Amino acid sequence: MRRAVIIDVVRSPFGKGREGGLLASVHPVDLYAQVLAELIHRTDVDPQLIEDVISGCVIQVGEQSGNVGRQAALAAGLPETAAAVTLDRKCGSAQQAMDFAAQGVIAGAYDAVIAGGVEMMSTVPMKANRMGKDNEGSMFHSRYPEGMIRQGISAELIAARWNLSREDLDKFSLRSHKRAASDVRRVNDMVTIDGQSRVVLQDESLRANTTIDKLASLDPAFIDELAYKRFPEISWSVTAGSSSPVSDGASAILIMEEKLAVSLNLKPRAAISHFAVVGDDPIMMLTAVIPATQKLLKRAGLNLRDIDAYEVNEAFASVPLAWQKELDTDPEKLNVYGGAIALGHPVGASGGRLIANLLRVLEDSGGRYGLVTMCESGGMANATLIERLS
Repeated sequence: MRRAVIIDVVRSPFGKGREGGLLASVHPVDLYAQVLAELIHRTDVDPQLIEDVISGCVIQVGEQSGNVGRQAALAAGLPETAAAVTLDRKCGSAQQAMDFAAQGVIAGAYDAVIAGGVEMMSTVPMKANRMGKDNEGSMFHSRYPEGMIRQGISAELIAARWNLSREDLDKFSLRSHKRAASDVRRVNDMVTIDGQSRVVLQDESLRANTTIDKLASLDPAFIDELAYKRFPEISWSVTAGSSSPVSDGASAILIMEEKLAVSLNLKPRAAISHFAVVGDDPIMMLTAVIPATQKLLKRAGLNLRDIDAYEVNEAFASVPLAWQKELDTDPEKLNVYGGAIALGHPVGASGGRLIANLLRVLEDSGGRYGLVTMCESGGMANATLIERLS
């Protein structure tokens, strides 16, 4: 049996995805290249062993077009023999890159591969490649005549369906910041990024000193007259404080076949054992984490009591809270070191950050199994199971 193992994970700090953000002056190729180069440096693996670089990037236009993963791999000094591909599974892109890499190792297509992702939301904004109502195909509209809705509206619909109050959302958001601030080992996963005028080694969106009163003072962020008429159940509780900020960032994971890693005297941190991907209602959009988790656990022959830690991406506070409520999970195992609400969410790269957090939780607690799941635009989700290796 071939087994895919994680040797290490590194990421950049996550900057605010706006003009003037800490990383906004860095080209996405250079940002990702610095992360890839540091991964090779830290693991001391021979770059000639790397067979492919599988990268997530959602907004593949402008500076992020033209297979940004290939450009970054070459910029990082990887050999020309290392192939590269860039994929888009929305917020789950880096997680999907990791899953494809691990599946390739298990199948025998690779022995050593890098998975990761990059997103520069300050310079390549989310709307740059969004399909608007006017240019969506007529066949799509024959099935969804009113078109898609904004994710913030989906987050409101989730809050309404699972009876999550404004106070529930604000308390969870505060928890995210406090937990992230307490994670003193977070910086061990980070690469110091050299920009044009500054050196960056901090997550820019983290607000360690925020309070429940500050969060409660924020106005709802997604009030929409059309949505108000279409969805009267919405209570308008989701604010900027209970949403993940748009961000800049990159991440990379070295994945190898276990026997090769052992022969090179490398110390794998975890094995990647099971995978699931599902589609779900594209209007609720962000609820697929629930069936993805159920599908993953069924494949693994486990239940949630067997899982020692879970990472559910905090696209909005309502998503992990609905997941927790629907599956009756232990809240103390959920996003132990905070999540995207505090740390940021560069959509093509976040999967690597979730895996990095999950590995630290398992290593700090001595846990065995960790689960990560990510909601994705269009009503999809990935779920992945890892097993810590001592």
